[in-house]
Amino acid sequence: MKKKPVRFRESVGIDIGTHSVKIVHLRRLHDGFRLLNYEILPTVPQGVEYVVGDLRPERFVPVISEMLKTLRIKPKSVKHLVSSIGGDDTSIKQIKTIFLPDDELESALFFEAKKHIPISGSDMILDYQVLSVEEKTNNMNILLAATNKDVLNEHTNILDTVGLNPNMVDVDSLAIANAFALNAYVEDGVYVLLNVGAHRTNMVIWGPESRFFARDIPYGGYNFTRDIMSKRSLEWPEAEEYKFEHGLLDDPNVETVQTLSMLDISEKPTEEAIAEEIRRSLRFYVKEAGTSDFRKIYLMGGSAKLKGLPEYIQDKVNIPTEVFMPFINVEMPERFEDKKDPQLALAIGLAMRTE
Repeated sequence: MKKKPVRFRESVGIDIGTHSVKIVHLRRLHDGFRLLNYEILPTVPQGVEYVVGDLRPERFVPVISEMLKTLRIKPKSVKHLVSSIGGDDTSIKQIKTIFLPDDELESALFFEAKKHIPISGSDMILDYQVLSVEEKTNNMNILLAATNKDVLNEHTNILDTVGLNPNMVDVDSLAIANAFALNAYVEDGVYVLLNVGAHRTNMVIWGPESRFFARDIPYGGYNFTRDIMSKRSLEWPEAEEYKFEHGLLDDPNVETVQTLSMLDISEKPTEEAIAEEIRRSLRFYVKEAGTSDFRKIYLMGGSAKLKGLPEYIQDKVNIPTEVFMPFINVEMPERFEDKKDPQLALAIGLAMRTE
């Protein structure tokens, strides 16, 4: 059932990522938002190479509890909490269908979703948003979002255990689009949003009058670190340190020595693999949407700050590329003015969600 818009004075957006949790606390103003506080905390040991498959959801509860204490947020006092889910068992797609009244639309969309979204029908949880109704044809453009019960239950169990009430659960790609739409001066055209996380990159193609497209690219910060380990014969802690200091660039104080792994052309570097997936997705989008008016690529997420990455993508994809600053339309206290961190983009998009 569609909920009525929630009236609230303060809101909390929580982005539970594979590598870290980001929480943003906002106060709603008459014509916008003011940042009250934020916190970022890793959920995996610093300086220790980890196996992705060994990570357990239980690790999130103590981290989130600690963050709430630091932010002086009492879980039971949070009236408007928005979080999000992502990964292989979530999907979002824009479709077109004949006009249907509200009482028929939801059941019809469930059957329609099974044609478009690769999630088991019996376990599917579906939500939707009517984007527009075409005047001439009376067709409806609808954004479908789906996941399965296990993913949603695991997510809400984490929040419940902390003492939070999971009011609204979004899909990562929608939160990314929301953050951009509410925190950028958007002109006509199409924008490519890349949320470069630890283990995947959420790619969203969005424009004020354009078709919505989202997909996940299975590469992120973890893969960049593995590349550096291989290329420079470093252990995990040293490779992480190198990544944060030099990114994709060479350390001018260290002579580059070719190794067998560097000469193995079958192993593409992560940045090349990401750029190739972007190009492939853009070709698909042009074919489906009939437009190639790409104005800019914006990088978000923790790995967006990787030195040399915006320049590399711009060169390979031939679209102007820059790091997205997520607090453009949020009033900020002076103590935060120099901390406009792109990895907060998803959390801020969640916190700004009103309905």
